Amino acid sequence: MSPLMVAEAVLRLIAVVGRRRGCLLVLDDLHEADPGTLAVVEYLLDNLGQLPAVLLLTAERAPCGAVALAARARQDGVATVIDLMPLGRSAVRRLVASELGIAPEEVSPALVRRAATGAAGLPFVVKELVHGLGGLAQNLRLRAARLGPRGEELLGLAALLGPRFPLPVLRHAADCDEAELTGLLRAATAASLVVPDGPGTDWYAFRYPLAAEALREALGPVEHAGYARRAAGALAALHPRLPGTWCARAAELHERAGDTAEAVRLYAEAARRATAEGGPDRALDLLARAHRLSDPDTAPEPHAAVLARLLDAIASSGRLDRLPAAPGPGSPARPDGPRPWEPGPTVPPTLRAGLHARLAEIQTQAGRPVEGLRHLDLARRLLAGRDGAGADAAVARVELAAALVEPARLAPERLRTAEESALRAVGAAHRAGLPEVAGRALLALARLLRERDETAAVARLEEARSLAEAHHLPGVRLSAELGLARVEVGRDGRTAPIERARTEALRAGLLPTAHEAGLELALDRVRRCAFDTAGELVREGIADATRLGLGRALSRWRLLDAVRWAHQGRRAEMEDALKRLAPLLDSAPGVRPAAYGLARGFCSLLEEDHEAVEREFAQALAYDAENPATGEFGRHGVVLLLGVLAGRMGRRHHDGIVAASAAGSRWNRAFVGLAHAVLLGREGRTGEATTAATAALDAAAPYPVAHHLCLRLVARPAYEDGWGTPVEWLREAEEFFHGAGLPAPAGACRSLLRGMGAPVRQRRSGADRVPPGLRRCGITVREFEVARLLAERFGNRDIAGRLHISPRTVEKHVSSLLQKTGHPTRAAFASAARELVAGPA
Repeated sequence: MSPLMVAEAVLRLIAVVGRRRGCLLVLDDLHEADPGTLAVVEYLLDNLGQLPAVLLLTAERAPCGAVALAARARQDGVATVIDLMPLGRSAVRRLVASELGIAPEEVSPALVRRAATGAAGLPFVVKELVHGLGGLAQNLRLRAARLGPRGEELLGLAALLGPRFPLPVLRHAADCDEAELTGLLRAATAASLVVPDGPGTDWYAFRYPLAAEALREALGPVEHAGYARRAAGALAALHPRLPGTWCARAAELHERAGDTAEAVRLYAEAARRATAEGGPDRALDLLARAHRLSDPDTAPEPHAAVLARLLDAIASSGRLDRLPAAPGPGSPARPDGPRPWEPGPTVPPTLRAGLHARLAEIQTQAGRPVEGLRHLDLARRLLAGRDGAGADAAVARVELAAALVEPARLAPERLRTAEESALRAVGAAHRAGLPEVAGRALLALARLLRERDETAAVARLEEARSLAEAHHLPGVRLSAELGLARVEVGRDGRTAPIERARTEALRAGLLPTAHEAGLELALDRVRRCAFDTAGELVREGIADATRLGLGRALSRWRLLDAVRWAHQGRRAEMEDALKRLAPLLDSAPGVRPAAYGLARGFCSLLEEDHEAVEREFAQALAYDAENPATGEFGRHGVVLLLGVLAGRMGRRHHDGIVAASAAGSRWNRAFVGLAHAVLLGREGRTGEATTAATAALDAAAPYPVAHHLCLRLVARPAYEDGWGTPVEWLREAEEFFHGAGLPAPAGACRSLLRGMGAPVRQRRSGADRVPPGLRRCGITVREFEVARLLAERFGNRDIAGRLHISPRTVEKHVSSLLQKTGHPTRAAFASAARELVAGPA
């Protein structure tokens, strides 16, 4: 039957069917239509105008007869052409949800991501993916079969090369000439299977990425392996050095071909390149593939070498969630498993020692120092009696682990032991030609030296940076720059270099370095009273460290959360944060003393509870003496000032602390400088005392709470010894503490001013801080201050000391409170009012 007769028959049918309600005629996938069908459609378009019908046609954009017909119809005014854009991610999510019969928010993000990237925004492909690619694969196989055996072979080779493929490699693998390749590609393009990709004609791509996947899966095992081997050979012939992404692609092809040893070698090489280019996540993916392929039974040494590389990548990136599964049942490698994977006896002792050293470092990162030390001790036993040039590589790796893990050992000499290990690691690494190990050992040494000898620490950091730049070690370079930035922020308080280092570390995927920088920034924000910003950093750090299993970093973030509340004088919130910290106290060195010094001790200072201050800083010092750690908890600053004020410390103590580099940080210079001023005043050198105090207060200027606390603490000795401007200091401090809602130090300032005979501003504002229930009883601001302490079961004398009023006045306030609230005894009031008078949440 001729196209004209078919078209006339269709027109008559439409006229009958659409007579009463109209008719919609849909012709899909017109790009696959033959010339006769297109002739029918063209006749319908020209003659449909007077009938009660709409003709809806769909076709792909690729050049074909249907596209030419659409252009003519639009030009003649008989059709409207609508260019449909690919579905966006939100539309893909809605389509997937519709196919699955669930709400869009219930769709797996991984499924949406796969559908959005693999289907090229085509609704049909999205639907097929949701239902298992069965229909899509069948459709693609049919299209490929129409190209003949040679066309199917070409598409199979192309699919193994990936969603995009280079024509020179494809031609070499297919062993065809230019004319044959051009003809086959033209036919595949007409079949809507492939399209030119990018400028020129050297690259083509599958119409949508899932097409390559479906065609690969359609290959039989023998075909699959044979095509993969041919594609790998073509790559090696045309690109012998396998530049760029070709190395990983060649490894994948060898894996598909069953050439396991070559696949492992190429995956490891591609991972080395990715690491050098600052791509740790990519390196992890590649090394995980190599580890999966390597066999510990038939090739124990290559397997151990790959595992060592993988563990290094995990440690540097902090991706503890990427630890491999153990080869045997019941022995997972995750740090939270019952037993980490341990190398078997078939692995040579030096390699086993290196693996245990790496596991020691990872366990320490995970906040399990006991397990880390166990691995370290195993590594040392394996190296016992092995020395000389052949063992230098293993010695360097084990001593590096010791430098990182020994600070967690419960022993007074642990820092000295770690420092000695770092020095040995540097020497052995240089002898063995291991620049990365040498650089990391230098970084560890700098951390151990910084508090004691900043100049030596800076020299080690600069040496590590030079080594990293010479050998293209981005992780070592970034850690060295962060170390130098921390020195800089300690000296002058400028945090811009640390912010840059954190941004770069996050971009490079070096998460332990990013956490170090984030902790430094958050502490600085706390000291500057930027509590909201600090809180955001703390919450982000806690969430990330928890997700990745970085227990050591998590303990420090939990500590910093407590410090944040302590610097606001909010004890209840601080104690809650310390409770969350409690299970992690031994996860990182120095957390215990800091919990007493930076958190509890500082909060007690803002509560004017000097007995608690003495007790808590003494406990911090005791913990540090028993198990010394790097990190500041007040030892080089506020502890000295408090000791000098109490008369326990003198010039000898001051000079001993000043000799340590940590005393020279901007934060500590305020406390150390004021301790020096107090001592000068006692020695009758009042002019020098005033000068020293001025310099110390200038150092404290960026830190509002510390600055005004210093003013309050040194005002009495300054007044008694005749130096500085104590009255002005106290007025400034009182104004600050009153505005900050810290009544105890504000009251202490007013009491000191009265003792100096200076007029004191009366503070009767603040009624808004009295809870509504107590305000209705007529409770005054001062009575509320008494009530809060009464609810904590303090006696009259203690309350008087806290509020700097007489015990008799406290007694009057207690009597008034009982009368106004109707409670018979102070114990009854304390029990009933505990929640009512608690501080703000």
